[in-house]
Amino acid sequence: MPDKDFLEHITQLRETLERYSYAYHVLDAPIVPDAEYDRLYRELEAIEAKYPELITPTSLTQRVGDTPANAFSAVHHSIPMLSLANAMQESEVRAFDKRCAEALDLKEVCYSAELKFDGLAISLRYENGVLIQAATRGDGSTGEDVTANIRTIKSIPLQLYRSHQHPLPSVLEVRGEVLMFRDDFKKLNANQLVIGEKTFVNPRNAAAGSLRQLNPHITALRPLRFFAYGVGQLIAEPALTQNLQTHAALQDVLINLGFPVSKYRTVVRGVDAALAFFKEMSQTRETLPFDIDGVVYKVNNLLEQQKLGFVSRAPRWAIAHKFPAQEELTILRAIDVQVGRTGAITPVAKLEPVFVGGVTVSHATLHNEDEVLRKDLRIGDTVIVRRAGDVIPEVVAPVLERRPDNTLIWKMPSHCPCKLATPIVREPGETIARCSGGLACEAQRKQGILHFAQRRAMDIEGLGEKLVEQLLEAGLIQNIADLYLLNTAQLCTLNRMAEKSANNLVAQIEDSKTRSLSRLIFGLGIRHVGETTAKDLANHFSTLEAFLKADQADLLRVKDIGPVVADSIVNFFAQQENLNIIKNLIAHGVRPIHKALTDMSNPSNPFSNKIFVLTGTLSQMRREEAQAKIEAFGGKVSDSISKKTSALIAGEQAGSKLIKAQQLGVSIWDEAYFQQQLEPLLAKQNTN
Repeated sequence: MPDKDFLEHITQLRETLERYSYAYHVLDAPIVPDAEYDRLYRELEAIEAKYPELITPTSLTQRVGDTPANAFSAVHHSIPMLSLANAMQESEVRAFDKRCAEALDLKEVCYSAELKFDGLAISLRYENGVLIQAATRGDGSTGEDVTANIRTIKSIPLQLYRSHQHPLPSVLEVRGEVLMFRDDFKKLNANQLVIGEKTFVNPRNAAAGSLRQLNPHITALRPLRFFAYGVGQLIAEPALTQNLQTHAALQDVLINLGFPVSKYRTVVRGVDAALAFFKEMSQTRETLPFDIDGVVYKVNNLLEQQKLGFVSRAPRWAIAHKFPAQEELTILRAIDVQVGRTGAITPVAKLEPVFVGGVTVSHATLHNEDEVLRKDLRIGDTVIVRRAGDVIPEVVAPVLERRPDNTLIWKMPSHCPCKLATPIVREPGETIARCSGGLACEAQRKQGILHFAQRRAMDIEGLGEKLVEQLLEAGLIQNIADLYLLNTAQLCTLNRMAEKSANNLVAQIEDSKTRSLSRLIFGLGIRHVGETTAKDLANHFSTLEAFLKADQADLLRVKDIGPVVADSIVNFFAQQENLNIIKNLIAHGVRPIHKALTDMSNPSNPFSNKIFVLTGTLSQMRREEAQAKIEAFGGKVSDSISKKTSALIAGEQAGSKLIKAQQLGVSIWDEAYFQQQLEPLLAKQNTN
């Protein structure tokens, strides 16, 4: 075992390397030549090779060390990663500023103005200064665990930098963007050609593909970068947080902690100054080493942010001002129609493939019949195609001076392209034409089943588009209720469906029987009923039976539901086929859970008003399913262990949370005991 002096030398060596890395990656101001950094790094590698017992998880040499994963596990964000509202025009930015100023009763609002990176949003969670988890944005509530890959990115600290005077936060969740610089992207593609591998379309595509590699050793070979731009959850002593009054100050703290933050940011007063920054960045855009697709304005004062709050999926205190879309010319070859899950008929342009906005575009939405007529689009026209960022490609207009004599005027077809060829109708006052076949239309059936099975609804993993098509073509299902009659033998008759996959799908379908009531309501695909409205309905009626019995007057008593939504729900249940499907769902064992079904005051309920923490891998259900069940029976799920924690539910490969729970004397449940506590409550719920 090395002596004390040698151990101190290793500690000093690591601290020196961390200081040099911080200066290089964060401050962009190297303090030693690369050769000196490389010499010290090799020295540390040699020491750790000789004394492997001295290797620490946060050593700079350990950025790649994990074995390839089979899949990415789900991560529930402690604070949702909300998307931003977009502004395409100056008038929209001014309208945003007016709303903020009026709500805050200010003549001028102070904004933090910064770049909108064209990369991949990432959340980094640090506990007691050490990186413990990294996750993609996902749907905003749940992302994918990419910790092993994130550890390979040199600009992301494995532990927080300690050169500041304040204590490290106990929990810090950093939000930022993973991207690839343009020069690095060109080198990567050149290397891909040399080794005979597929090249990437653009830097964002390359960054996303690199970060989602199951083998972190491959990710380590990709030149990924990171910029931090904000904070999610923060638990720290007052010495660190008491002076944090602005978003700009928060970004300065992130730099002090070791994170790279873009130097292209400023604080401006008033909308005119914000727009001036946008103009400056528009002119600077092409000279930057990385891609951006706009700028972001955030109300700088954190208390003012809290006052403004949030809408359903975005903060009221921030907006993304997008750059003008990229446009190209191509030929409109044909116009087809697609049938949505509610029967909406959408015309779709079939285009001569054209490279625009970083991707090859061959289809673009035309929205509705009136839009085609208004733009005077004809088959055979040369048209302007626009694509900005991740926005769906759009046909802007025809180039009339290039219109040939043999162009064809398009008309909405009179009948649906489904096998039944049911009539297409357009109700007076509506812009959308719809197939009148309802659930009898196989196009709507397919989309309706996919909607029902999606993650935000009944979350039946493995039930994708091609499989649904096979099930419908084979006559194994006709509607969503038939899913619950499927068995392994039937599924094994389908193409590329092995017994293991069939068993997994049957298990997923079985698990979905006890999803939340709001998920089931959303999954039914009732027109105008989105996730938020479905939650409002579930909270109001508490049971599926009560919801089914509701008339228009009952529905109008529900929070935020008006006549249009109420009429849509009433009309949905006026169709006997829909009622039959729900009756069959219940008959096949679908019993949505809702916390109102549970007697919260019952002392025999082990979840009521208790706080739980989940850790490790559960074999019988995914973590989000376990959380939903705990919350349905009156419990709360937290991300961190404390003395207030009622119990830790520990699956396989439980880590630091298990150790902390043991130290604090927190009750520890294994998965079998957790299931044992659930069983009587689920049984009681199923008899209601």
